[in-house]
Amino acid sequence: MKSILSLTLVLTTLTALSAQGIEFFHGTWAEAREKAKAEEKLIFVDAFASWCGPCKRMAATVFPDEKVGSYFNANFINLKIDMEKAENAEFAGQYPVSAYPTLLFLDGSGKIVQKAVGAKSADQLLEFAQKVLGKADKSGDYEKEYNEGKRDPEFLLNYVRALNAAGKSSLKITNDYLNTQKDLNTDINLRFLLEGTVEADSRVFDLLVQNQQKASVLLGGDKVNARIESACKKTVKKAIEFKSEELLADAKAKMKTARPDRAEAFAWEADMNYYAATKDSKNYLKAAQSYQKGEVKNNAARLHDLVISLLRAFPEESKVLDQAEKWSKNAAENGGLPEYYLTLAEVYKRQGDKTKARFTAEKARKAIGEKDNGMGGKIDYFIQSLEG
Repeated sequence: MKSILSLTLVLTTLTALSAQGIEFFHGTWAEAREKAKAEEKLIFVDAFASWCGPCKRMAATVFPDEKVGSYFNANFINLKIDMEKAENAEFAGQYPVSAYPTLLFLDGSGKIVQKAVGAKSADQLLEFAQKVLGKADKSGDYEKEYNEGKRDPEFLLNYVRALNAAGKSSLKITNDYLNTQKDLNTDINLRFLLEGTVEADSRVFDLLVQNQQKASVLLGGDKVNARIESACKKTVKKAIEFKSEELLADAKAKMKTARPDRAEAFAWEADMNYYAATKDSKNYLKAAQSYQKGEVKNNAARLHDLVISLLRAFPEESKVLDQAEKWSKNAAENGGLPEYYLTLAEVYKRQGDKTKARFTAEKARKAIGEKDNGMGGKIDYFIQSLEG
């Protein structure tokens, strides 16, 4: 039974590479809060321990699920925090847990909105997250007062914030208000422009860009820049939804006008996301190669992340796998981490070369340091999958 479970886990884990699951944020807790505030999202934290079996099962079978990834990536800033690591002691002290995994949902200020203890299936996690968003949705209270005729600017601004936080459209409220204003450079109107800018293909986005300098002085350049990029990303998502290269081009053009410092990298990232979704491997690979050359370069960690993206987007495309082989080999040789070698082994496996896959998996084993962190088991599972 144990060997069957082990093989099931590894096959599920490897298959997950080709699914678009939850994208976990790799910044600090403070950076996650700032990102949550800028994007008006809640924060989801998987509070786990490296030895926890249910935590490993969720990581292998639930977080890589496509439906889960789609919902969580759209609605939350997602973090995985090992509660027993020294670098996470401050977070663990502020949010003590009694069992693993503990699933936390927090707002941008760090206040707990909801939490659950214990592992969940993909369907259970989705249902719970939907309830959490419903609990956080305060827009109904504002809607009632709005329908009763309340229109003072501060109230409308908070209504827009509540709609955005709930993932609902705020454009009508924003546009109706801005249409009554002659001077957009007042403090309240500049804040309204910032809060109302949700997507790049909108009039309010253009108005924010026109008043970008004054908004940055009042509200902070980082905050304005983050909102501009978030809005452009939202338009890329719309482009993917409607399979519209025109919207994709619009998002990239708007980014170039408003954030020239980020425009080139944003364009490559946008193209990769778009062409992965539309299954255009030729244009996807072209964008990925430009991104590697211009942004990633030979940084081992970023190369490895890029390879994972390639394997998720096109798990069986020969030209993509050839490129993944070159980059994962570079990452493994320069970074030396066992997970880098194991990813290279996975590439060889997908190319049909089990001999190289096994040899490289053994190199991964040799690269394990004092802290195993479960790598030995993952390597064992991988080699079992070759035999299976």
